[in-house]
Amino acid sequence: MDLKEAIYSRRAVREFTAEPVKEEVLRQLIDAAIQAPSAVNQQPWLFTVVRDKALLARFSTEAKAYMLKTSMAAASHHFQTILSNSDFDIFYHAPALIVISAAAEGPWAVEDCALAAENLMLAACGAGLGTCWIGFAQRWLGTPDGKAALKLSSTNVPVAPIIVGHPRTPAAPVPRKAAKIEWIS
Repeated sequence: MDLKEAIYSRRAVREFTAEPVKEEVLRQLIDAAIQAPSAVNQQPWLFTVVRDKALLARFSTEAKAYMLKTSMAAASHHFQTILSNSDFDIFYHAPALIVISAAAEGPWAVEDCALAAENLMLAACGAGLGTCWIGFAQRWLGTPDGKAALKLSSTNVPVAPIIVGHPRTPAAPVPRKAAKIEWIS
């Protein structure tokens, strides 16, 4: 798959087969991620890979409980309904979670990690894998409990929790709005 095809076909995948993603493949995705640009070439990223199903289930339960306590979930009846469902797994039973963290806070560390995340997701698409950035996990992972669960130091900042797996079905195209462009001369 060429780059343009990956850019135009990459979608958030939320249904996976039970087939695990091989360690070699996960390493290749991380290698693609670290090719991303970073401010002043700081390369502030740290990658935490979680493949243990019981641990992922625990993270899901704790992240849901945390989200239900926050004002974000309280502001949305839709989120409350989803997060209150004990059967809902925020990681969609994906076989792997890769959390991209900034090694320390910095003026552009979050942006640098987001660039690495996009590289990882495009590389996964090119390899026939599905990914989804799990926003429901972000806030909990940034708490002391979440950082401890990931074995991160207090100075690490979890930025991009991305699930990776073999898609159950091909992701459907999603219509895009026309770009809003302002040309200033």
